Amino acid sequence: MSTMNLAFPFSFDTTGRTAQASLADHVYDMIELILFTAPGERVNLPTFGSGTAQQVFAPNSDVLAAAQQQAIQAGLQQWLSDLIRVNSVQVVAQENVLQVTVVYTLVANQQQQTQQFLYAGPTQ
Repeated sequence: MSTMNLAFPFSFDTTGRTAQASLADHVYDMIELILFTAPGERVNLPTFGSGTAQQVFAPNSDVLAAAQQQAIQAGLQQWLSDLIRVNSVQVVAQENVLQVTVVYTLVANQQQQTQQFLYAGPTQ
């Protein structure tokens, strides 16, 4: 049985069918969804997400970075453990920017991936 990896955002391809993405692109999109979604934001999945996007408006600090690192790692392991093995999550707070680096291995082909996400908050 093949798995359908839907493109995000949802769209249609040139033939009018649901657009699909490669496994690597699909996993990247899923990680981004977990980072951008706040727990409680999805009605039927109240624990989905890490709340990282909300933290860019909080005063940036090493404590914030450490808390987000734990929340992100837990969210990825809970929601994507069938697709990836999380090798590391690094969150660095620099002034008004939260930099998240996720290193993971795709379960399907054992290929290691490194993805970086930057979140900018207000200046002070």
